[in-house]
Amino acid sequence: MTEWLSAFGAGALAGGALLIGAAIAWFVHVPRGVVAGIMAFGSGVLISALAFDLVLEAEETGGTTPTVVGFLAGAVAYVSANIALDRIGARKRERTGEGSSGSGTGIAVGALLDGVPESAVLGLSMVGGGGVSVPILAAIFISNIPEGLASTADLKRDKRGLRYVVLLWAGIALACAVASLLGFALLDTASPDLTAVINAIAAGAILAMICDTMIPEAFDRARALTGLLATIGFLTSFTIHQIS
Repeated sequence: MTEWLSAFGAGALAGGALLIGAAIAWFVHVPRGVVAGIMAFGSGVLISALAFDLVLEAEETGGTTPTVVGFLAGAVAYVSANIALDRIGARKRERTGEGSSGSGTGIAVGALLDGVPESAVLGLSMVGGGGVSVPILAAIFISNIPEGLASTADLKRDKRGLRYVVLLWAGIALACAVASLLGFALLDTASPDLTAVINAIAAGAILAMICDTMIPEAFDRARALTGLLATIGFLTSFTIHQIS
């Protein structure tokens, strides 16, 4: 029971970062350049986490074939979801520079699409009694803050009320917590191949998301500093991985 609560709590903590970002955007004016810088840093953190804590773990657990298949499947699934969002006019993220009516809701939809599989991986990392993966938790937490911040800034410009914003992000945070719990509970007895595929699917989806949204969005404003900030984020996550 304690492990179930830990899995739920880890997902809630990761999803709660969206609420933190939302609170900052609602009560504090944050320059878009700062948001972009945080996005670049978060990109580096996620790249390191998916490389050392997802892909490497998948390969060691199930071998090369399940890892490759899962990685490609995750990327294809993420890109397909974005194409579907394009067609219904709810593109996941708009650039931080301009924004448009409804773009905040689009970011929120994207945060949900990202957050559920990421949180499921958090729960999966606890399978076997090893405890939650600190690098993955840190990476998701750091990258969620600018998502909540950017979306809420757009929602505020669209005249959405505080109650709407709080309920929106609280609902997504709850979904992340439940996904983490299910990732632990349902995959506790999963075969090594299945575990590897799921880890790899998450890694592929996260890498596609980084390349499709986070880095381009960061570059719009951070420009010359994007590469440096991403490198610092990568090294931060790598250091956490090494000492945890």
